[in-house]
Amino acid sequence: MADYRLGIDLGGTKIEIVALDREGREVLKQRVPTPHGDYEKTVLAVRDIVLDAESKLGCIPGSRVAAGQASSTLGIGCPGSIVPQTGLLDHCNATWLNGKPFDRDIAHALHRPVRMENDANCFALSEAVDGAGMGKSVVFGAIFGTGMGAGIVANGRLLSGLHRLAGEWGHTPLPWLKETDLPLRPCFCGQEGCQERYLCGQALATDWLGEGHVSAKGIAEALLAGDEKAEKAVDLFVDRMARACARMIDFLDPDVIVLGGGVTNLPNLCERVSAKLANHITGGFPCETPIVMNKHGDSSGVRGAAWLWDVQESGACRTPDAAWPAGRFR
Repeated sequence: MADYRLGIDLGGTKIEIVALDREGREVLKQRVPTPHGDYEKTVLAVRDIVLDAESKLGCIPGSRVAAGQASSTLGIGCPGSIVPQTGLLDHCNATWLNGKPFDRDIAHALHRPVRMENDANCFALSEAVDGAGMGKSVVFGAIFGTGMGAGIVANGRLLSGLHRLAGEWGHTPLPWLKETDLPLRPCFCGQEGCQERYLCGQALATDWLGEGHVSAKGIAEALLAGDEKAEKAVDLFVDRMARACARMIDFLDPDVIVLGGGVTNLPNLCERVSAKLANHITGGFPCETPIVMNKHGDSSGVRGAAWLWDVQESGACRTPDAAWPAGRFR
């Protein structure tokens, strides 16, 4: 086992690194701005923050460790997925990374193996290992923020799926449509009625303030102050989330649902959604699936990236390949 697990959370505006010791305690955390729109500089920024962290910790990659030296592993969480057939990143909101062999370039820039997964998968893994889902057999980690995504961890293993699409429920249709859901909202994926168009920050802002509004910041305070429009918007959000969770329980039946993302910071959200589940669960029996808030907050994603190198080897591993063009990153 390595002395340190390093995790990277790669976002559109910042790159964050965390180091966990063997007991999972955080011993280092730092961040730098993401070089917006520049692929090469993004690769180099990740390389540099990793090298700087290892220098501060006095460690080197586990594959090159010598006697008496501390070792480290590296996992990366990113807002997209590697397409298995091509090895290229896709569906990433940091659009300059799409169509690029990001994990391969990082492996070669650092001359070491890396593991990389979707950031929602990293969130779920973090909460399953030592967070709100700790000790549960099947953990469904759901993120509601700018978009909507999820990850599934079963018996300590991250489930990515054949096409690495497991947990991508944001682009499944919102179930049990009601008049308030119509007309179907168009989605950037090309379909209509995707859950993500009803259960993200912009959707909540639109229901609260009207078309053209993209941020729901302040809605929790407005709700507590008795704002009728805020109450109506949150009621719609809760009902839609309950329907989405009920459909997911029908086909996965997890031991716990862990919520994350900025949109989930609404008063009594877990309790309100739980109260509505029984209206939709198949069979009509009381639903006992606990819906809980995450333990690690904004750190869940980066901690999950670090845990990609646990003993069960979650996540896809990329090792430096001698045949890969040396290029500008070596």
